[in-house]
Amino acid sequence: MNSNTEIQLSRDCEAVQIPSGHPITLPAGMEVVVTQSLGGTYTVATPGGLARIDIKDADALGLDATKAAEKIKVEGTTQDAVWSQLKTVFDPEIPVNVVDLGLIYDCSVNTADGKTSVLVKMTLTAPGCGMGPTIAADAKGKILALEGIDDAEVELVWDPPWNQSMITEAGKMKLGIL
Repeated sequence: MNSNTEIQLSRDCEAVQIPSGHPITLPAGMEVVVTQSLGGTYTVATPGGLARIDIKDADALGLDATKAAEKIKVEGTTQDAVWSQLKTVFDPEIPVNVVDLGLIYDCSVNTADGKTSVLVKMTLTAPGCGMGPTIAADAKGKILALEGIDDAEVELVWDPPWNQSMITEAGKMKLGIL
């Protein structure tokens, strides 16, 4: 798919308004421009501003959404697999994953009674970000897509406050701030 190409939605499509985080429905026939497609979500420019479309609704953009339901085989440790999945989660306005942005403060994998659960503590670049619950839900969904994960929780925390020094070198290079 070419970014910045106008696409007409083939059907009504659920989306999340950026940056407020409010759910909206984009009507069939609306012209949108995909400005970013990272981590299984699509940021689109609409006549009313930016919106985020999940991979499950990729068909409305004329794309294949069959990968959305596939469980991902864990190669190596579960902890490493969770971190790899978190690297596929993006803020819809920033082309750097949440790990390289320094937003993940803690990630623990626990197995008890044959069930594996994951707890992630993450923050946002700004406490008032309306996309916080959407980004956290995206992270949770990515973790639950792993084979063998029975439960996941992504908790938004604000201490310590995030700052640019938390961005990894790879993230800084991507943002051009090295």
